[in-house]
Amino acid sequence: MSDDKTIDGTAREIRDPEPAGSARRAIPRRTWVVGALAAPLAMGAVGLSLAQGTFFQPTPVEPVAIQALAPSGATAIKGTVAEIFGNKFVVQDPTGRALVETGRDGEDGKLVAKGEAVTVQGRFETGFLHARVLTHGDGRTIVLGPAGGPAMGSLDWAKDRIGLGPKPDLPALTASVQAAGYSDVRVTGRGPRHLEVAAKDRDGREHQLHVGFDGQVREKPAPARPPV
Repeated sequence: MSDDKTIDGTAREIRDPEPAGSARRAIPRRTWVVGALAAPLAMGAVGLSLAQGTFFQPTPVEPVAIQALAPSGATAIKGTVAEIFGNKFVVQDPTGRALVETGRDGEDGKLVAKGEAVTVQGRFETGFLHARVLTHGDGRTIVLGPAGGPAMGSLDWAKDRIGLGPKPDLPALTASVQAAGYSDVRVTGRGPRHLEVAAKDRDGREHQLHVGFDGQVREKPAPARPPV
């Protein structure tokens, strides 16, 4: 059964449109539970806000020279914006230039300005740095892409928004990844009940991991290469 349902936060009786005297339809208990959890969000009761959910913040990483960029789930560069092409822009440092992709967040081409100093952190593959964190020269930091966590409108989402959802124990999960033989552990994203992690094996090779809140660690399949 899927939890992906739209919630308007109002628990109300649903009447059968049939003539009076017909039996009322039973409302599943789950509907009342989700409505009860979501109601404070819709009504603003007791000052609850979306900020009470589990906030996701990628692990900060030190920038590398653009010339040294290699496939990685979590790497960063620092330089000057040289060109802007819609939701993509070019960052230049003394060693070279790199193309940064920002997704929907940068579609208006106004996320950065030509000539400004920036630090960009994200996933580097197939020649692109897919930005996850953008830091402007004045120190303003923006986390790009989906917020992560449970699907909006689901029961897990409602619990998460009011602080009742599962909370990852980062030190314990990091220890689980290290116990599985990895090092240089960097959190890159969050799912409903897991973290997306970049880490290196004993030979220094980069891996993308799925780490459940229960400590289970598994490797994610390598992304498919675009056709030549």
